[in-house]
Amino acid sequence: MTSGLERKKVKFEKICVIGLGYIGLPTASTFAQHGIQVLGVDNNPEVVNSLSKGHVHIYEPGLNEVVQAALQSGKLQVKPQPETADAFIIAVPTPFYDDKRADLRAVISAAESIVPHLRKGNLVVLESTSPPRTTIDLIIPILEKSGLTAGKEFLAAYSPERVLPGQILKELIENNRVIGGIDDASSEAGRDLYSIFVKGQIFITTATTAEMVKLMENTYRDVNIAIANEFSRLADRFGIDVWEAIQLANKHPRVKILNPGPGVGGHCISVDPWFLVEAAPDITPLVHTARQVNDSQPYFVIELVKRSLKGSLAGKKAAILGLSFKPDVDDLRESPAVEVAHLLSKEGMQVSAFEPFKPEARFEGFATVPTLDRAIAKADIILVLVSHSQLKSLDPQEIKKKTNARLIVDCVNGLDSKAWHSAGFQVFRLGVNN
Repeated sequence: MTSGLERKKVKFEKICVIGLGYIGLPTASTFAQHGIQVLGVDNNPEVVNSLSKGHVHIYEPGLNEVVQAALQSGKLQVKPQPETADAFIIAVPTPFYDDKRADLRAVISAAESIVPHLRKGNLVVLESTSPPRTTIDLIIPILEKSGLTAGKEFLAAYSPERVLPGQILKELIENNRVIGGIDDASSEAGRDLYSIFVKGQIFITTATTAEMVKLMENTYRDVNIAIANEFSRLADRFGIDVWEAIQLANKHPRVKILNPGPGVGGHCISVDPWFLVEAAPDITPLVHTARQVNDSQPYFVIELVKRSLKGSLAGKKAAILGLSFKPDVDDLRESPAVEVAHLLSKEGMQVSAFEPFKPEARFEGFATVPTLDRAIAKADIILVLVSHSQLKSLDPQEIKKKTNARLIVDCVNGLDSKAWHSAGFQVFRLGVNN
């Protein structure tokens, strides 16, 4: 890679972060925590108003304290539109359409909002997970509407976030980082930017390679979860316990099978592989099949519920415990638990769902309730769909006093089956043919 801009260490006095969600807000707050003036931008008035009043709209351990400190110090400000800055970071969502094509409208809008404020020497970094060549083929042409030429008058790069919900603040700082510039100067400027707080190694590459790296990481995990989910179906068919089988198989020094579950959710693993399928459908049969396996896993859960109730679900009452896409977080995006709730409702069941980390969540098609007690009070069957710590520690003797339900469907192997059996419950586990 080469560049028309003379290489010198870029000094970042002001950064503009566009998108204040699960990645943008922690990123903005972390930069502010390290003494940088940060403008956080979001096009959702409720988010801007909430943060302006000191209220954090998402749950992430430790985030509230960091945001509060950043706001009170004046290093973090929140507004609905960008302003002139030394660097711009785009951290907006990239969902997909019903046909699984990437929905890049938020990315396009964010890039367009930067154009009036772009100045010579600025750096623009795309963090949003995107199909290969998005930075080169989509972002650069938009930014060049400013009249400035990429690589000659402004810098641009792609740098994927690689953090785990529940540990975002820690992993933002400690994880390794990949910076993919459109040229050498852009890559090195990106390294200068993130070295403000990143303690892990920073690796430099091209923009398209960095985009591909992020998609590869999540697709790798998706394929591995897909085989675990297929193993759960096979174990059910063959009359064995998949959880025991996985534990024994993992005794092999070169085998690491993941755990099955009701599906795959979240904004990354359940979405990103589709970007590769969209970009190259003729050479991604494995990626496509893995997505189909994981997307169909909620239907396997429905069959398990039917078997436990010995027939039709119409008119029966189900209590769903857990709606987030993974344990101990409040993120409901693309959650398979939500899909299970919708499918049960379509089967005619009366669904009451309790999500301890987001009790105020609302959905069309099924009811959510603010407490576990309300969820199970009138239930005929209880489904455990997320391995939240507080759900795993439930006392079956206490639950027995609060509900007439004696059927449990455990999709995450989160309960002590023996203890629940001893309390008078019949427990149906995913991947175990009872």
